[in-house]
Formats: sequence, C-alpha cells, structure tokens
Amino acid sequence: QVRLVESGGGLVQPGGSLRLSCVASGSVWNIAEMEWYRQAPGKQREFVALVTKGGSSNYAASVKGRFTISRDNAKSTVDLQMNNLQPEDTAVYYCKATQRVLDDEQDHWGQGTQVTVSA
Repeated sequence: QVRLVESGGGLVQPGGSLRLSCVASGSVWNIAEMEWYRQAPGKQREFVALVTKGGSSNYAASVKGRFTISRDNAKSTVDLQMNNLQPEDTAVYYCKATQRVLDDEQDHWGQGTQVTVSA
C-alpha cells in the first residue's frame, strides 16, 4: 500500500504562485508514475501533470508553461510549482501514485489540498 499526503495549498491572488508537495510512504519502491489532478466545484476531476520514475513529464494544455512538476525518488516526493495562477485554477488538487509490479497496477490518491485563486 501507498499513502500520499499533500500540502502547500492556500489562497493566492491572480498572477501569484504556490508550490504543492506530496509525500509518499509505504510501498514506494514500485511507484511508477506520480501525477497531479484537480477538481473544481461542480466539475469532474481532471489531469494536470505527470512525471515518470525516470523524470519525463507531461502537462495538461491549460497549465503548460505555468506549472512545473518535479520528483525526488530518494525522498518519495512529487512537487507542483504553479506560477501565474488564475481564478480558473481554483480547485482541490490531488496527488496520485501508480504502483506497478509486472502486469499488476494499482492507483493511490491523496486526500487533496485546496487552492483558491482570488483577488
């Protein structure tokens, strides 16, 4: 099992920055991808960014160029640096980790951290 704990959310003005962090514990040795998702009120949860164990990353079009995902395998952490935040970035942000052993795959989610962008 993998436990994920996010931190770093809060209230920020438009144009501001926040850095989210997620720490994984438990069976971290077989975590493949680590991702960030978000869910705004009344909307479905959506993909934000992904980073592989090897450090390759991918972003949603809406955040590309503003958000940066990074991972420290030694510390079992994944961060999301968010710059130039806009009101439409307001959401609960969730960390996701995918365990993969041979053909078996399990997803684990954190409890989420609120990000509010407002003047």
